[in-house]
Amino acid sequence: MKMEKITNKIQMKAIITNLLVLCMGITLNAQTNINSVLASIEENNTTLKSLRESAEAQKLGNKTGIYLENPKAGFNYLRGNPSDIGNRTDFNIMQTFDIPTITGIKNRVAGEKNNLVEWQYRADRMNILLEAKQYCIELIYYNALKKELDLRLQHAETIAAGYQERLDKGDVSILEYNKVRLNLSSVQGEISRVDVERNALIEHLKRLNGGNDISLDDYLFPEIEFPLSFEGWYVGAEQKNPVLAYVKQEIEVSKKQVSLSKAMGLPTFSAGYMSEKVVGQRYQGVSVGVSIPLWENKNRVKQAQAAVRAAESRETDSKRQFYGQLQILYNRTLGLKATADTYRYSLETANSSELLKKALDAGEISLLDYIVEIGLYYNTVNQALEAERDYQMAFAELSAVEL
Repeated sequence: MKMEKITNKIQMKAIITNLLVLCMGITLNAQTNINSVLASIEENNTTLKSLRESAEAQKLGNKTGIYLENPKAGFNYLRGNPSDIGNRTDFNIMQTFDIPTITGIKNRVAGEKNNLVEWQYRADRMNILLEAKQYCIELIYYNALKKELDLRLQHAETIAAGYQERLDKGDVSILEYNKVRLNLSSVQGEISRVDVERNALIEHLKRLNGGNDISLDDYLFPEIEFPLSFEGWYVGAEQKNPVLAYVKQEIEVSKKQVSLSKAMGLPTFSAGYMSEKVVGQRYQGVSVGVSIPLWENKNRVKQAQAAVRAAESRETDSKRQFYGQLQILYNRTLGLKATADTYRYSLETANSSELLKKALDAGEISLLDYIVEIGLYYNTVNQALEAERDYQMAFAELSAVEL
């Protein structure tokens, strides 16, 4: 019996030490492994590859149609009537061109549109990596819970073995022994549930990794440097956010489009060669022309200016929405941090699991009282892990612009 008490004491100390390490998250190893997982997903994710190819296709499309029109050539063969006047042949080739101002603006508009495409890709990339990071945090939580449950299982098995011996000796009743067995079955069932959740998360990460296996066995949450000032932190977040950059880029594209629309009101010119041949006569020389856009571009400038105002309105709204959403998320994350800190402190200062075991061994409390009391402690541990997970998940969303 004395040896059993020593063994149980050692196991309980191991549980306490492990829980404190789990909840405090005192290592950067988890962060390193999460980063390696995200790097692998960024390289292998099929959706990102598809988006990248689509972005390149759009960039090429933006560069299409900004060059000179194709040259035009014409040939006419006209029969004379009456036949004695002979036949007539005409040949001409013409090239239409814009003034250099229009050509330069078209190139700049195409460049701004390509920047717009790139910001859209970065926004899509951020969303995919955020999803992957949240899966990683969830997996770390279940890894930590699995490790804790394995220790509980060892402890429950030790108690069950001890009560089996006491039952064989007639020291306890079958009812007491059944309570121990039910407690053991409860732990085993929880482990099975956790294994199901872990496997599902691993499959999600595998899907995001292009079907390639992902390994993440960490059970320690990464350290978080929570920003003390929302306003100071928001300035940097606003500059890094690809969605805000996208709507800001829309304004630049619209402004360039205004310039292009105004320039399109200028005449376009054409130049070429023309020849005409009839019986005994031939004419050849230079041909020039000018096209004055009197009606074709009507309201185009007004439409472009309206597009600028609409883009500016979207930027104002997007900034206001982004600021409000981040402020709510910041306050929520701060609250979850306080909850996680409270649970950590409670586990450090108010842990009575070892005293409960001593009281049970000494016969000072019944088995039922022990199971109820240790159940309260286990519930606190579970809530502590959940609070840490929720805090990590909220901060991952808050800091998604860093991905």
